[in-house]
Amino acid sequence: MKIQRQVHHTVLTDLEQFPAVAILGPRQAGKTTLAKAVISSRPNTLYLDLERPSHLSRLQDPETFLSLHRDKLVCIDEVQLRPDLFPLLRSLVDEDRRAGRFLILGSSSPELLRQSSETLAGRLSYVYITPFHQKELERPEKGPTDWRRLLWRGGFPSSYLATTDGRSFRWRESYIQTFVERDLRQFGIDLTPQYMRRLWLMCCHLHGQIVNYSALGQSLDRTHPTLKRHIDILEATFMMRRLPPFAVNTKKRLVKSPKLYVRDSGLLTCLLELDSFDKLYGHPVYGACWEGFALENVLSLLQPRGMYGFFRTRTGEEIDLVVERDGKRIGFEFKTSSNPSLTKGSRTAVDLLDLDRLFVVVPQGSAYPIDTDRVWVTPLDEIENHI
Repeated sequence: MKIQRQVHHTVLTDLEQFPAVAILGPRQAGKTTLAKAVISSRPNTLYLDLERPSHLSRLQDPETFLSLHRDKLVCIDEVQLRPDLFPLLRSLVDEDRRAGRFLILGSSSPELLRQSSETLAGRLSYVYITPFHQKELERPEKGPTDWRRLLWRGGFPSSYLATTDGRSFRWRESYIQTFVERDLRQFGIDLTPQYMRRLWLMCCHLHGQIVNYSALGQSLDRTHPTLKRHIDILEATFMMRRLPPFAVNTKKRLVKSPKLYVRDSGLLTCLLELDSFDKLYGHPVYGACWEGFALENVLSLLQPRGMYGFFRTRTGEEIDLVVERDGKRIGFEFKTSSNPSLTKGSRTAVDLLDLDRLFVVVPQGSAYPIDTDRVWVTPLDEIENHI
């Protein structure tokens, strides 16, 4: 099944403008597949996978080797295995500022981001790839995407495309185990697998909630600052998202702590041992799971460059997501009901924020207005048509 990734065009465009382009994202999200699709359409390219010893050995003298291929687009996969390359790449780029010289792939880590931002500032564009989202999977000839399958399995290609639910679940179990036992150590993070898995599981139980670092730290016998640093690690490796509060001047007291989400719904269901959609549907986390899933889809679609976050006051006015885009302020509420309605707090928040439009995002159905023309119930797969 050939799937066109949403960021494919962005990579091609950036290669026409920047000397280096970095594709960052979690392991197994499709970075290599995307990069190979990009370089297959371009003549005179070189691909290096640093997890292969034969490719890694070519970089024993990286300056000489890369200088020999200065006329090619050089793609370096798993670049986090050789962070020492970044100063050399900067030097080579400064010698020749021609666009499209390097395509760099990496599973993000704090060290990788620091190295690249310090040494390649102004020379490098970042493109972030995520697991599949609903829009990428749409096939007009086959009808709407099965949102239940995507919600339960998650968007990692090997999980979503598995031939059976059992194989999908087993792949996710293996992914989680490999992440805590190998990947974190490869990033230079020296925390026990048992602790990191427990922290991740605790975050699953807090999915979609305001994070209280002190309470979470007490349950894991860690201090507030230490616990926050460990969640930083899960966020930097694309496993978690901390959604910031939407800062706006009102006379109301606002909640200022972030909300916590597991970014891939399939990893959330696996960590909670929900081995079928039916078990997810009957579990208390179902509503929050849909909220996080729809949130990731909307943010992937909008790619907001301005301010965004959730809005909540101490007196109960709230909107799940607010995005400023093209001079407009748009809100999103995420509901699983087939006949949703707005709470009094959400109605008040629409006026407090002076929203141009509020979308009540549901799994399926048709779009229709409620209350006023500013508020629309809209299925997730139709959001793009109404924004």
